Amino acid sequence: MKTIGRVTTLTILTGFALLASAAETVWLSTLDLSQVRQGWGKANADRSVTGKPLSIAGKKFDHGVGTHAPGTIWVDLAGGSERFLAFVGVDDAAKSQAASITFKVLGDGRTLWQSSLMKGGQSAQSVDVDVTGIQKLVLLVGNGGDGNDNDHANWAEARFVVSSTRPKTCSAPREEAVILTPKPEQTPQINGAFVFGVRPGSPFLFTIPATGARPMLFRAENLPAGLELDASSGQITGSIEKRGEYQVILRVYNKLGSAGRDFTIVCGDRLALTPPMGWNSWYIWENHVTDQIIRDAADAMVKSGMIDHGYMYVNIDDCWAVKPGSNDPSLSGEPRDPAGKVNANKRFPDMKALTDYIHARGLKAGIYTGPGPTTRAGHVGAYQHEEADAQRFVEWGFDFLKYDWGSYGGVAKDNSREELEKPYRLMGQILAKQPRDVVLNLCQYGMGKVWEWGKAVGGHSWRTAGDLGGTYEGMGTLLFQDGFDLYAHEHLDRYGGPGGWNDPDYLLLGYLSNGKGQTAPTPLTPNEQYSHVSLWCLLAAPLIFSGDMTRLDEFTLSLLTNDQVINVDQDPLGQPGQRVSKTDDLEVWAKPMTRGSKAVGLFNRGEFPATVTAKWSDLGLTGACSVWDLWRQKDLGQFKDQFQAQVPRHGVVLVRIYGR
Repeated sequence: MKTIGRVTTLTILTGFALLASAAETVWLSTLDLSQVRQGWGKANADRSVTGKPLSIAGKKFDHGVGTHAPGTIWVDLAGGSERFLAFVGVDDAAKSQAASITFKVLGDGRTLWQSSLMKGGQSAQSVDVDVTGIQKLVLLVGNGGDGNDNDHANWAEARFVVSSTRPKTCSAPREEAVILTPKPEQTPQINGAFVFGVRPGSPFLFTIPATGARPMLFRAENLPAGLELDASSGQITGSIEKRGEYQVILRVYNKLGSAGRDFTIVCGDRLALTPPMGWNSWYIWENHVTDQIIRDAADAMVKSGMIDHGYMYVNIDDCWAVKPGSNDPSLSGEPRDPAGKVNANKRFPDMKALTDYIHARGLKAGIYTGPGPTTRAGHVGAYQHEEADAQRFVEWGFDFLKYDWGSYGGVAKDNSREELEKPYRLMGQILAKQPRDVVLNLCQYGMGKVWEWGKAVGGHSWRTAGDLGGTYEGMGTLLFQDGFDLYAHEHLDRYGGPGGWNDPDYLLLGYLSNGKGQTAPTPLTPNEQYSHVSLWCLLAAPLIFSGDMTRLDEFTLSLLTNDQVINVDQDPLGQPGQRVSKTDDLEVWAKPMTRGSKAVGLFNRGEFPATVTAKWSDLGLTGACSVWDLWRQKDLGQFKDQFQAQVPRHGVVLVRIYGR
């Protein structure tokens, strides 16, 4: 036996054998999967996301985790594991050519392994990663950049070789809700849109949004004939008969000073010349909505000051109409009157009184229905009563209609563009003939590339994808996959603009329904919430909040009422932003603004902090440019060729760049 110093070869071999025997295998599927975040469904142990046996390209696997893109699994290794092994791929149950997935393994902020783009039917790719010394491991499933339709993802035979501390799933790092938005000054300031559209003869209602110490006195110079201003409330009402563009000067005064702003009223055929701003009942109240809830929301929009920043619409979502077959007496009744016009259920005893209540507060009222026989929640829809229902909405005094595809899939002959357009074209034509302006939101989840034809059929905004809040826990993953990729992949900046806007769904902040009959704070982290609002403004999307209006905490209100951020959304140029650069999870989005500046968002979609760089060459800028932080409302100085910022996990730095 050869001796090396005092240690024999046998001793060394024995030591290796002991180390090998000390290591154990821990299956990922044995860990707590409640921590997994994904865009649809829930993660399943040793089964696919649909509950079937794990299978990739015909090969069955006994162990693993079935999940759905986009998805994130955080694992605390605490330095106790040596290797992570798995086979990854699209589960055979997806049965769709649309499925496209990427897999990635991160360790303490570094990419340890990543797959190529995987499609259904492709053989599994093998994962074998050295994780020695790693503290936090993150398993990521991406949607391939084309939405997450049928993206059933398997971490098959996923396991850890453990030498000491056993792994356990954990949540992402906690964040403090830091308020970046300075409080408004007490001196007067006029906020909101610079331009407003109305049709000839339609009732006009616009409340001048202004912050500052109350009481205030409002003035308007050069108002067109037919309009008048209430000097104490700032409400402009009446109607305009003559077509044209009217250049008005708005002024506001309080004891500390005065402010003025140019304001253009366009009397013609176009509405929604800037993205609508307001509130919708669905994501907080769902099928529990009532007349009193809507009144309380209107009161809260005024009391909270949201009206002073340009928020205008108070919108009822589904469940206000009669529900056929319901045993709940508050939802039952005659669905229509003798003339065939839709009736409200008993939770809404007087719709005209409700809209009068909303209008008296300087706000506008919105309602919901769909082209099918029933709505998504099973209430009476507008099918074969479209004109009667539109007339009913106008009689009641509504100013906004969300028109949801709902059960119309059972009516449409096929999925051709003609059939997809048909119900929306009909309602658009009907509303165009009404003696009241009704903004039309096409809610059909992006089918048939609605952005290409939504405006042509009479829509003023159109949903571009599924529900951002389709699952309470999945909001963050959907926001950071589909919320970015669809708009970049389909170049949606080419389609939105004054009179018609891409709509990625509502602002899911504050208190929301958690899908279990309870309300809870949004599952979005503070940084995700900043990214949420920033992206929506860069996309020139409608700013429709859908949390609890009566429980607005200071942080949520600061997100909703930063006027410099809102100005990005409401800029009269109306040009949606686009992605100008992408390096892995780091992205730069830019939106052209009036008078040549650019609003720029530096986003970190990754799981760890990173430096994001906005290059002038990507932005079409040259030389020295001034950079202004929009959330903090402060000057960051002049920069040449590029601007860099440290951006937290799932966070953003939103700036406005002035240059050449």
